[in-house]
Amino acid sequence: MNALIWAIIVLVWLLLGYRIYGRFIESRLVEPDDKNATPAHSKNDGVDFSPAKTPLLFGHHFSSIAGAGPIVGPLIGVMYFGWLAASVWIAVGSVLIGAVHDYLSLMISVRNGGNSIAEVAQLTLGKRSKNVFAIFLWLALVLVVAIFGIVTANTFVSQPQIVIPTFGLILVAMVFGYLVYRIGVNLIIGTLVAIGLLALLIWIGEMIPIELPSTVLGMAPVTFWFWILMIYALFASILPVWFLLQPRDYLSTWMLFIGLGLGYIGLIIAHPNINAPPFVSFTSVKGPLWPMLFVLIACGAVSGFHSLVSGGTSSKQLDTERKGRLVGYGAMITEAVLAILVVCIAASTLVWDPSSAESTFGYQYLMGAGGGPIIAFASGYGKMVSAIPGMTLVAGMFIGMLMLNAFVITTLDTSTRLARFLIGELTGFKGIGNRWVATVVTILFAAYLGASGSYKTIWPVFGATNQLVAALALIVISSYLVGIRKPRIYTVVPAIFMLATTVAALIYQMIGFFESNEVFLGVLSAILVVLAIFIIFEARAVLLFVKTQKPEIVKSSNR
Repeated sequence: MNALIWAIIVLVWLLLGYRIYGRFIESRLVEPDDKNATPAHSKNDGVDFSPAKTPLLFGHHFSSIAGAGPIVGPLIGVMYFGWLAASVWIAVGSVLIGAVHDYLSLMISVRNGGNSIAEVAQLTLGKRSKNVFAIFLWLALVLVVAIFGIVTANTFVSQPQIVIPTFGLILVAMVFGYLVYRIGVNLIIGTLVAIGLLALLIWIGEMIPIELPSTVLGMAPVTFWFWILMIYALFASILPVWFLLQPRDYLSTWMLFIGLGLGYIGLIIAHPNINAPPFVSFTSVKGPLWPMLFVLIACGAVSGFHSLVSGGTSSKQLDTERKGRLVGYGAMITEAVLAILVVCIAASTLVWDPSSAESTFGYQYLMGAGGGPIIAFASGYGKMVSAIPGMTLVAGMFIGMLMLNAFVITTLDTSTRLARFLIGELTGFKGIGNRWVATVVTILFAAYLGASGSYKTIWPVFGATNQLVAALALIVISSYLVGIRKPRIYTVVPAIFMLATTVAALIYQMIGFFESNEVFLGVLSAILVVLAIFIIFEARAVLLFVKTQKPEIVKSSNR
């Protein structure tokens, strides 16, 4: 099949999903009313709570939930299970599960003063569930900060041309935010100037790559960049959202839109045939198709991390309730658009090597000379974009790497801010002092995991952990819907599917870990299974469709 034809089929489905199912969820479950003051207005503190212009909030939300997930996951999913299996999960999962999960996480937080999904769990499942959930989420966020810090540091070393554009974007964003929000500069004019400056920074980065010596202050280059990024995350998560977070993520999104546009233009011009198999096997070295495909491909279909962004930073910046569907549901669909482009790149422009030792088929770029999935994406993206007149393979690869790096660093400081919110909710202390204390605590733990390499011990179970968060968030959402007398079927069915998938994946991994004498990972997987069982027990009435009601939730939703 031609990759362009397949892309068109999936894109039409995604568009219809947003317009039809997204609107149905909005009218059936949310019923937005712009007369209700959102937390961005009712709690406006100029730091975390601050109404954002809709394009800027969409940019922040999309940049934060994307990261490397919708790129790495689809690449690995296609390699081990085939392009058709990966595409169907992305298409169906994003419309019926992921976008619903993101949108309702956002709006429930908006209806409850901007509190996180863990705080809402106290209303629906009780304080014990809330505390367990919040601690679990905080630990997951610390791991994300450590991993993304290391990934970005490695990228700076392997691609020194992107150092100046990456840090230059931060400075441009702060000036842009000040001019738009404090001086009143027109958004369109400001955007055009900022994009022009970013283009200049990209050119400067190419001309002046920042290559570090073998040691810097007694540290290896990767370690040095990692600590620079930890310091950046510390201050970035404290600064007012209008000054850095909103404008930086908005400009990052423009980088992605340009990258997406070039990718799809290249796809239209090249319209390559798919040379990868639609289906590889029901089993692979990663495990059986179910449940492992649904864990390997998270972002692009459904990801628990999204509920943290929706109920953490985005809910505190939403200007009016009617903008929620565009931000929550729409950003998830846009992420699926990116994931499908990656699937088409993986299945058509990357060279397949049937002699791969790990699976029946494997990417030459991924498994051999090219390195890992990030390099594989840059290589395939470069080949696709090079079909555009005037574009070269090297230029396309550079754009792909820069686009990816902008989103990784966005997720880095957003995760730090989210972890700070969770500490505030757990301790009840949310004053100015807590911003620094909670952030420093988070950074210290993340820095230890990253600098010591300890994150490598935990990382193998992160995929299942992330999807467990999605399942638990869907349970909390379902419980909340019961309390406000709304039908729960649209979230309970996805919750049951995600729970079954996640628990099955954890049990499969747990058995493998114990068989290979990786006792720590086996025990960790068992603990996560127990956590899932605990939440299932707490929410058994909701999951079994038993008629129940919590009047205090009805009162809360009416504020």
